[in-house]
Amino acid sequence: MKPTPFELHVDQAEIDDLRRRLAQTRWPDEAPLTPWSTGTSLAYLRELVRWWQADYDWRRTEASLNALPQFRMRIDDIDLHYIHVPGRGPADGATPLPLLLSHGWPGSVLEFVKLIPLLTDPAAHGGDARDAFTVVAPSLPGYTLSFRPGQARKGVPEIAAILHTLMTERLGYPSYGAQGGDWGSFITARLAATEPQSLVGIHLNMMPLRRDATLFGSDNPEEARYRTELETFLKEETGYQWIQGTRPQTLAFALADSPVGLAAWLVEKFQRWTDCDGDPENALTREEMIGDIAFYWFTNCIGASFWPYFARMHGPWPVPDEKRIAVPTGYAAFPKEILRPPRVSAERVFDIRRWTEMPRGGHFAALEQPEALAAEIRAFFAPLR
Repeated sequence: MKPTPFELHVDQAEIDDLRRRLAQTRWPDEAPLTPWSTGTSLAYLRELVRWWQADYDWRRTEASLNALPQFRMRIDDIDLHYIHVPGRGPADGATPLPLLLSHGWPGSVLEFVKLIPLLTDPAAHGGDARDAFTVVAPSLPGYTLSFRPGQARKGVPEIAAILHTLMTERLGYPSYGAQGGDWGSFITARLAATEPQSLVGIHLNMMPLRRDATLFGSDNPEEARYRTELETFLKEETGYQWIQGTRPQTLAFALADSPVGLAAWLVEKFQRWTDCDGDPENALTREEMIGDIAFYWFTNCIGASFWPYFARMHGPWPVPDEKRIAVPTGYAAFPKEILRPPRVSAERVFDIRRWTEMPRGGHFAALEQPEALAAEIRAFFAPLR
């Protein structure tokens, strides 16, 4: 099956309908505690929604995506959307390494708009042409442009298999590298565990270790620190995982009908998971945040995007860890990532070849710190080419 070129164009009627819905919002009151301590701040969201309705231009977001070559291809009953940008390598004709980029939730391929040029044409951005990649960045099945109503839901194992088919059978890359954060880190690690013959290396900006505090000892100070951090995270920060993982359909009714409800649900993660000192706009622009939210809105994919959580809670841990994964692994440890396990723990599961403590950044690394992330990816894969 050949790929079909694709460009995104949202009908103006849908944009006008969204503006009407924003204007008709019925707001709750603010809980009687510090703003953000019980969820998204009312004052912050009011101002963000005002800006969304009056000043945001979806066509700018749309144009940024359409500036990259996009395609669709049917794989396993999914009309898979993906970006495919050939690398600009050195003059001696060395072939750029194929690199699969996988996003997560509540992200999308929009996260990679700033990152991709740094990887495909490093020489144009102060780097070395020998470090160029040919980048393939799919919209995950069930997310945005890889979603259609009624399609089969896919968890991490099925998504990884689809992306491997895309890279090897459909695009003709028998050997490739992979990189990811959030669910993308699980997909990337799953590929390394199940398809090691095809992976030259994997790079992660979130470490997908099993989240069981009993697996981390208290004798090692770093593991003791992480165990405490993990226990706090499981108690205070996983409410969204439980509802998305147990009653995704119920939540989908609310978020598919209310753009402000959708914004509140996603903006909290932009505030909690970035290196922002409490104000998400210290890490991300309004256009980046609203662009991602609008992308979910216009594609009406929010219910399907929850499915990896449901699959994880009702099945085995998605990264097989019965034996150590032998594919060379690099990790960029951003200081405000939601969980930061120590290297000693990660090395039980992965063959860590490069581990870098990053000075700034959080969960949305490709948006927050694209230059730093690109430099780490290039440095890790350089000896593996």
